[in-house]
Amino acid sequence: MSNDGVNKGRRRLLIGATSAVGAVGAVGAAVPFVASWNPSAKAKAAGAPATADISKLEVGQQMIVEWRGKPVWIVRRSEEALENLEKLNDRLADPLSEKPQQPDYVPNTPVRALRPEIMVMVGICTHLGCSPTYRPEVAPEDLGPDWLGGFFCPCHGSKFDLSGRVYKGVPAPTNLVIPPHSYEDDNTLVIGVDQEAV
Repeated sequence: MSNDGVNKGRRRLLIGATSAVGAVGAVGAAVPFVASWNPSAKAKAAGAPATADISKLEVGQQMIVEWRGKPVWIVRRSEEALENLEKLNDRLADPLSEKPQQPDYVPNTPVRALRPEIMVMVGICTHLGCSPTYRPEVAPEDLGPDWLGGFFCPCHGSKFDLSGRVYKGVPAPTNLVIPPHSYEDDNTLVIGVDQEAV
């Protein structure tokens, strides 16, 4: 075999090997690039619905579920708490929720809930974004004899009843927000999926 034949064979081998390495490198560079077009797990979770098992939620108890990075409060209200809601209307800034702070399918009544005993709301004050505290007790010393239970924001003193309706004369301008939600069954609440879509 001549020297020319050996050189041509080597040349073909080197060209083939270089091409193969180049192709692998191109695929290796393309995969992360194409993968970067997909939303991250964190981004997917940010918009994903959250579910809550409310079967063990006792009357008067509150549970907190995170949805889109926000705390969502779920409270099981007693019959007495529901009866007290009507008594507060004259003390509230928006007793019938006329400012849109809730989905259309949630009734604009003092109850503000799909199921009267279960209240679902975003736990962020509508004033400056603090998180109010759950104060279900009636007439505590620090909130006065007229307090019938609700939420108190320690940042600037805003008060909300057990339906998340804002009191008059406090810094918060609107009622607490009710997120889109629905019931998968009697014990499973889904936050982030509209009742109308179920």
